[in-house]
Amino acid sequence: MSDPSFEFTRAITRRPASSIVDGLRATDTGTPDLDQMLADHAHYVATLKETGAEVIELPPLDAYPDAVFVEDTALCLPRGAVLMRPGASSRMGEVAEMEPALRAAYDDVRKISGPGHIEGGDILVTGREVLVGRSDRTDAAGVAELVEIMTEWGHKLREVFTPPGVLHFKTDCSLLDAETILSTQRLDASGCFDGYRVLHVAEGEEAAANSIRFNRFVLCPAGFPRTAGMLSDAGYDVVEINNSECAKLDGGMSCLSLRF
Repeated sequence: MSDPSFEFTRAITRRPASSIVDGLRATDTGTPDLDQMLADHAHYVATLKETGAEVIELPPLDAYPDAVFVEDTALCLPRGAVLMRPGASSRMGEVAEMEPALRAAYDDVRKISGPGHIEGGDILVTGREVLVGRSDRTDAAGVAELVEIMTEWGHKLREVFTPPGVLHFKTDCSLLDAETILSTQRLDASGCFDGYRVLHVAEGEEAAANSIRFNRFVLCPAGFPRTAGMLSDAGYDVVEINNSECAKLDGGMSCLSLRF
């Protein structure tokens, strides 16, 4: 299934560092296995490259254990990129580390200057608008500053709310095509996707909601067969990628790349 809305030509990733064992997590479900994470990350990068896209692979950052989750540092749009201001203080320095790569890729790079906070994991760009979820990592002031930039660039931004206990808005949803969203039932029940075609992940497979559409593929975390089967039946070309180690740090498919 092809869709011109998802013809990405480039992506930015960052290799996991050995310090990943010290990464942030809402609940301690075990220490991530670096070797397994490196193997899974390599599979992820290879899948992006298989579509013909250029993948800019940045080196690991030992000083920032969560730096593999590059999506939180920026928002990439056709007109320009916006450097975020993470809500977790330990991640603030990741933005400066990402800035050179974005300035090499874009003529127009803006910054969220604060005092508010906003992370890329809370932002879903659809065919008609930019949805921003308020969460523990994204606050009203951060959203308001992004609104100013989006308005100048001709984008409509709509603020929505992330369910309690869910780290990021995109923890519970992803975009499958310009008008179709994969979502958990708990998020869809809020009414934030009214007017869209919504496909629900299978009950008990809520973690599968954090998938990504990248060119012809939908990259899904492995281990959620009913959701993967539903997407395949709906006509999507699904690639399952092990996410066991990233999941220990509340990370998923979208977190691992900036796509543009």
